[in-house]
Amino acid sequence: MSIVEILKQDYQRFPTNQTYDIYAEDVYFQDPLTKFRGIKRYKKMIHFIQKWFLDPKMDVHDIQQQDKTIKTEWTLSWNTPLPWKPRISISGWSELRLNPQNLIVSHVDYWHCSPLYVLKQHLFAGKGR
Repeated sequence: MSIVEILKQDYQRFPTNQTYDIYAEDVYFQDPLTKFRGIKRYKKMIHFIQKWFLDPKMDVHDIQQQDKTIKTEWTLSWNTPLPWKPRISISGWSELRLNPQNLIVSHVDYWHCSPLYVLKQHLFAGKGR
């Protein structure tokens, strides 16, 4: 199975039962809020989403591989465990870079919105950008 097919399946069941052996041990991750290196930390981030996000859903709109780069367009949504359980939605894209062994060595997420907008969704139930 190609790495793109594996990613498609992982995104469909995100954040449960992810395929971690497609990532390099020292994988680099970055999004607008954090950056780190290492598969152990990557697993902890996914576990955090699985534990604390209510009804998380990853909708992949497009996924394409060109040489050693995979680009995905997606929307991640979830309910936050606040008393009013706001539904949060972040759309964006990821750029994944592969090493010669076809393992993901870099996963960088970009958002179509600001971190402030994400905070506002928590406070105002998705009103305003």
